[in-house]
Amino acid sequence: MDDDALWTIGELARMTGLTVKTIRFWSDAEVVPPTDRTPAGYRLYGQDALARLGLVRTLRDLGIDLATIQQVLDREISVAEVARAHAEALDVQIRTLRLHRAVLRTVAGRGSTPKETQLMHKLATLSERERRRLIHDFIDSAFGGLDVDATFLAMMRNAMPDLPDEPTTEQLTAWVELAELVQDDGFRAAMRRAAADQVRAREEVGQPDEDAARRLAELIRERTAAARDAGVEPDSAAARPVADELVAECARLCGRADGPEFRAWLLERMRIGHDSGYQRYWELVAVINGWPPAPSLTPAVEWLIAALRSA
Repeated sequence: MDDDALWTIGELARMTGLTVKTIRFWSDAEVVPPTDRTPAGYRLYGQDALARLGLVRTLRDLGIDLATIQQVLDREISVAEVARAHAEALDVQIRTLRLHRAVLRTVAGRGSTPKETQLMHKLATLSERERRRLIHDFIDSAFGGLDVDATFLAMMRNAMPDLPDEPTTEQLTAWVELAELVQDDGFRAAMRRAAADQVRAREEVGQPDEDAARRLAELIRERTAAARDAGVEPDSAAARPVADELVAECARLCGRADGPEFRAWLLERMRIGHDSGYQRYWELVAVINGWPPAPSLTPAVEWLIAALRSA
């Protein structure tokens, strides 16, 4: 190709596949100025204009504005600097689009009303700081002023629900449910009742050994699961030996004697704890944070509560 060759705007359009209108617009913006003009004033473009046109086309396809392209062409900034800044901006846009997609899929799955959809979008697009403040406000409301165990309170504050930049539909759904839950006055009150009840129970029987408490929880889960698998209803005669064994272990852990008074006390503690929704809170946090699901005590506690009530 002749280095000194000049082409009209129409010829340049045919060579590049761009429209005459696009080339003229870029030329008017002075990002691809003409190399020369004919005596009649028509624009002519040479090799330099052709090269600039190729770069402008590439950068425009990547979404970079003409003003920034002009800075690149004038060597005020480098292509690498532009690419880096643009990539970072695209990262934000992609995260936003993925979040919007997850919201729409959640709305579709839940059959949400317009009001629920608006609330869901608001909750989903909270910043990380706003999400943390929401949880800390809940913890302050539920446990503030109570003599709760310091280790427990630290665990609640440290185990923040951390919604990823690119959440799955399941994670977003869990976050929306959790955000709604921690703002619910009924849930906050139930959690506070359970926490206050735990403080009273600790004053009455002392602080149980944590390892022993974990072993007891596992025993309750195993025994009640076996009973359910065997079709043993909690109000049946076959349930009584299972309930007796578990209650005896609870009494041993608490340093109390098994009997009607202890069973009534234990039933009330289990009922208040179960009604608090505490288990659901941690299930949702696990989904949001991508933690492996922990075995739930809810079915075990429900079975044992029913067995104690029927005794």
